[in-house]
Amino acid sequence: MASLLNLFKSCRPFTPIGLPSRLRIQLPLSPRKLTQPRRSFTPLSSSSQPSTNNGDSIPGVNELWLHNTMSKKKEVFKPKVEGKVGMYVCGVTAYDLSHIGHARVYVTFDLLFRYLKHLGYDVSYVRNFTDVDDKIIARANELGEDPISLSRRFCEEFNRDMKQLQCLDPSVEPRVSDHIPQIIDLIKQILDNGYAYEVDGDVYFSVDKFPTYGKLSGRKLEDNRAGERVAVDTRKRHPADFALWKTAKEGEVFWESPWGRGRPGWHIECSAMSAAYLGYSFDIHGGGMDLVFPHHENEIAQSCAACDSSNISYWIHNGFVTVDSEKMSKSLGNFFTIRQVIDLYHPLALRLFLMGTHYRSPINYSDFLLESASERVFYIFQTLHDCESVLGDQASTADNGSVPSDILTSINTFRSEFIASMSDDLHTPVTLAAMSEPLKTINDLIHTRKGKKQPRREESLKALETTVREVLTMLGLMPTSYSEVLEQLKEKALKRAGMNEEDVLQRVKERTDARKNKEYERSDSIRKELANVGIALMDSPEGTTWRPAIPLALQEPSTTT
Repeated sequence: MASLLNLFKSCRPFTPIGLPSRLRIQLPLSPRKLTQPRRSFTPLSSSSQPSTNNGDSIPGVNELWLHNTMSKKKEVFKPKVEGKVGMYVCGVTAYDLSHIGHARVYVTFDLLFRYLKHLGYDVSYVRNFTDVDDKIIARANELGEDPISLSRRFCEEFNRDMKQLQCLDPSVEPRVSDHIPQIIDLIKQILDNGYAYEVDGDVYFSVDKFPTYGKLSGRKLEDNRAGERVAVDTRKRHPADFALWKTAKEGEVFWESPWGRGRPGWHIECSAMSAAYLGYSFDIHGGGMDLVFPHHENEIAQSCAACDSSNISYWIHNGFVTVDSEKMSKSLGNFFTIRQVIDLYHPLALRLFLMGTHYRSPINYSDFLLESASERVFYIFQTLHDCESVLGDQASTADNGSVPSDILTSINTFRSEFIASMSDDLHTPVTLAAMSEPLKTINDLIHTRKGKKQPRREESLKALETTVREVLTMLGLMPTSYSEVLEQLKEKALKRAGMNEEDVLQRVKERTDARKNKEYERSDSIRKELANVGIALMDSPEGTTWRPAIPLALQEPSTTT
């Protein structure tokens, strides 16, 4: 490798693109201390440490461990510049509405973004839009629309979906069409360094000039297919050579270049835009597992060919969303758009569903799992709403000293479990499971005879609610108000059931009348009829109310076949 690096010329900086300098990490920089203290919950004991799947020992909960696709193992996260993190995540190719496979990618990296900020890091998060691509051109031709305009429209739709899922805005969202000069400059550098060649206005990267090609994916060069997204081209020196620049066909969008009119290849875009904002060397590069090869493999090759100091510390990839054990994708036609899902389920239920499986594991899409996530969201916010109602406007000013020791121990345990699980490669299923205990304690204090008699009950409720709310906020699961999200969840449940509020209340009245008349069989029949469509009835001395629930038809498949 050392002899290979000797062939490189010095890296040439990209032309500044007029964006705030705070959005770019330019390396090397002199190490600095964190700009603010790292905010972390104090662990209750040293025993609350992240677990590992490979038996490695983790020395402490204050370290963040991330699985690095390059090394195929979890590693302690150490940024290149103390207190600062540069993170680039490959964005969507904007030619259609995004599906829940996309949602998983960007919820995953939103969680990482949030957690890094929670730990006190100053994060420059770059997430691009591909707005120049074969698929975009094909779709624009079908619709008789300008490809850049079409892509811009779907970029806006994507951002609407992200806001629904409560994903924070990245620091910057560059688009390919705005960075053609940077892309051309990068291609020139690769050509000058002898790692690419030009054929009839097309420019290809020569993979056999790059001996470590395949180090990310573990694929051998002889096993590689010809490039993806393009047809096999016999003009290429090697079947795996991939396009850096493509000659424009008749009627296609194009830009002037030293090689004639054309447009960028797919892979070069991210190398150019990541370097423009974060430099050639930064901390985290991420995306879906499907990008490991060829996209990220090709990014490594072309970035290293352009600059000998190119280095990404951590390559992070999330698993697929599957349908019947097959990857969800537009090309396979087995996808559900984010819009389709949140038309029937609350966006927070979709976000919780995606967080309920560790980000590197595949997650199978099913109505049952979405119903389960929806029910869980309702339980969380019903609990917190009940707590809010008990506390009323009496905002407790009590400090930890006024909270009973058993409650304080419970809170500290939850905080320790939160830090330990999130620091263990964002183990969100463990985080969500740990939330059960404080929620149960809140319900006990509110609803049980023993709980209502507990000393300093209000102080306990306030401390528990505050802690749960802080964690929900960090996870991107906090709504604007508890009552509002509960009403929205009920509206979605009614829509899935094909009913409205008046329909349910009428059935409740009929059931109440049947019970008064001792028509218990009819009463049970009405309850089960509603339960079958996800409406659970709850009887109390004050009367009968309802809440969303998992439909019986999904809970008991064996009895419905």
